[in-house]
Parts: sequence; structure tokens; C-alpha cells
Amino acid sequence: MSFKKYVFDGSEKFVIAKASTDETSMCKDRKDAEAKMQKNIEEIDKLQEKLYAEKKEGVIFLFQAMDAAGKDGTIRAVLTALSPHGVHEVAFKAPSSEELAHDFLWRVASKTPVKGEIAIFNRSHYEDVLIGKVKELYRSQANARRIDLDKVIVNRYEDIRNFEEYLYRNNVRTVKIFLNVSKDEQARRFLSRIEEPEKNWKFSGSDYDERAYWDAYHEAFESAINATSTKHCPWYVVPADHKWYMRYVVSEIILATLKEMDPRFPEVTKERLETFAGYKEELLKELGNGSRKSKAAKDSRKAAKASKAGKDSKKKSKDTKTAKDSKKPGKVAKTAKTTKTSKTAKSGKTSKKSSK
Repeated sequence: MSFKKYVFDGSEKFVIAKASTDETSMCKDRKDAEAKMQKNIEEIDKLQEKLYAEKKEGVIFLFQAMDAAGKDGTIRAVLTALSPHGVHEVAFKAPSSEELAHDFLWRVASKTPVKGEIAIFNRSHYEDVLIGKVKELYRSQANARRIDLDKVIVNRYEDIRNFEEYLYRNNVRTVKIFLNVSKDEQARRFLSRIEEPEKNWKFSGSDYDERAYWDAYHEAFESAINATSTKHCPWYVVPADHKWYMRYVVSEIILATLKEMDPRFPEVTKERLETFAGYKEELLKELGNGSRKSKAAKDSRKAAKASKAGKDSKKKSKDTKTAKDSKKPGKVAKTAKTTKTSKTAKSGKTSKKSSK
């Protein structure tokens, strides 16, 4: 079964109330989903290597969701296994004073990927038509007198469509993923953050306060998706009540996108290939000289070690023989007799000298 049912490209209206948050139709169970996801990740990794090598097209994987839907965990599970070369993540928080001094797309435009890169947007320019719309933040921001504040959100939808189409025409795709979690599941995840000490850091009172705006946020998501879904830059609305299923579906979306991009390793020209023979010959010469020097040094060390071992063996053999001889009775008596004779001879010689 395909994930196409989660795709909204503007050809039909998106109704958030009809979008499932807990269905798992693409997998038998969790074990099946995790096995399929792992296989997808391996393919994604290979395609990303080609994308980085070819450097012809970039892609943005953009994640939006209500709090506790699982954006961070999904990004970790599906995308952080990729090579750091050519991949970067950006988490868009509340805009800074510098960002507010520019147009609302300025901070996003500066983070778009170059050709060959994957950019992961954890939240994005859509914050300006989501929380920006729900809280009407634009009304308290600096605006020229000619700006009709009642048309700000509608104008931003148009700006976003144009911006994403502009990127598409300039070799950058935008893949927009909405992780659709239910209000009850969000409550359970908040309780988990409160009750489990290792998750306490994830929870804040403001997270709970935002639940009061649940319906307003859902209306904002529905409006934004309908206003900005296009053939080139569609939205994917993924059920998020079961994290294992959500992550698997996201891996399918990313894999399908990269396959469609069809990146390939760059082809080397015939002229360039012809130069390789000369480089190969020189490298083999270097390795050959190095190998001969290395072999000579190795043989020298081996000979020195053998010589030392031979000397040690002879010394040990001599010491052993002496020790054995000293233990034999005949040898001891002979040694004693020789010593006595030597002393007698010496004594006689001394006596002869004295009589003279």
C-alpha cells in the first residue's frame, strides 16, 4: 500500500478533521514497520551519497506539527544516520530582533541547501502563518503604514508559494511533512514528560497553555496546507499517534523523493580517465620503493632479533651446563683435590725460598 493517500498537492481540499491520526495501514505491526524503515534508511544513505557527489540538486525536508507530535525523534530515527557531509538541520525558534527587522522569509532563505545538500527544517517559515496567525503576532510588529494588516496572512501564503516555486526552479525541492497527532495522544505524551524524570526537561507550562488554542491551530494548519499545496511542493499529512508508524511513513516519503531526484555519481570524461594511467604508474612506483625499504628494514630487525636470541640461548646453555657440573660428586672431589695440591705446591715453594 502506498503513502500517496497522505499527499496533498492542491488537487483536492484538505480537511483536517477527516485526516486520521492513528491508522497503520501500511504495516502489519511495529516489528514490520521497523524492519522496513531500516531497509529504507540504508537506501536513503546510498542515494544521499550520490546526491552529494553529483551536486546538481538540493532538497529541504520540512517538519511541522503540534507540540509532542515527535518531530525531533523522527528526525533522529530517520535522518541522523546519514553522513554529515551535505546534511544540515535547522531548528527555527521564535525570531530574534535581527530576524524581525527583515522580511519574514529572510531567516529561512539563508538556510536553504546548496546543490548536493539535504536541509532538515525543524519548524520553518510556516510558523509565520501558524502561530503568527493564531496569536496575530504581525499586528505588534513594525509595519509600514501602507500595509493592510487584515491581508498579511493571505499575502504570506502567496509569498510562500512563490518562494517555494522559485527554489524548485533553481534546483531545490521543498518536501513539507505535517505530523498529525491527536489531542488525546498529546495529553498522554505530556503526562509521560511529567511523570518520567528523564523526560521532565521536555515539559513546560507553556506547552499545556497552548492546548487552549488547539482548534485555532488546527484551523491554521488546514488553511496553510490548502493555500500552499502545489504539484511541485506538496504537503504530506502523516498519522502521528503511533511513533513507529509515523517514522516508517516519513522514511518512505524521503526515499521516494530521493529516488525521483535520481542522483548519480558524476561521470568521468575520457580525457580525464586517460590521465589516470600516469598517476597510477607513479603511485605504484612510490609504493614499490616503499615496499622494498620496508622489507629491508623488516629483514634487518628480524636478523637482529635472531642474533640476540642465539646469544641468549648459548649463554643459557652454558649456565645450565655449569650448574649441572657443580652438582656431580666427582667433579666436586676433583676440584677440591686440585685446590689442595695447589696450596701444597705453593707452601713448598715458599719454604724453599725461606731456607735460601
